[in-house]
Amino acid sequence: MIRLTSSLLVLGLAWSAFATAQAPAVVAPAPSAPAKSSLDVLKGVWIRPDGGYTIAIKGVAENGQLEAMYFNPNQLPFGKAVASRDAGFVRASFELRAGGYDGSTYELSYDPSSDRLKGIYYQAVAKQKFEVYFARK
Repeated sequence: MIRLTSSLLVLGLAWSAFATAQAPAVVAPAPSAPAKSSLDVLKGVWIRPDGGYTIAIKGVAENGQLEAMYFNPNQLPFGKAVASRDAGFVRASFELRAGGYDGSTYELSYDPSSDRLKGIYYQAVAKQKFEVYFARK
């Protein structure tokens, strides 16, 4: 009788442990951080590795206007610098209005998987397009 009671007790404890292990754990969701504007991801210093060209984005306005500057290696102002959201993508468009770059443009999209700006550089003077990317510094 004692042996049967001991066996049942061990069996009951084993079953209880098994059932507890199989029960899904209840986990409270982690508090989420405040969401930042998806265009804010553009802020920072971006370097084009094939020449050291640099785009520095200091600010992003609600209307998409970018506070940005270009360096090659000297500082050149952008005539136009705007960001937008298009079909789930963050895009940035820049136009240079200085020196030998007058009318040259960058049409870039942010790639979150590589944290890069990728797209096309149009060199207006040479009338040529180049596929380029900028890496975050």
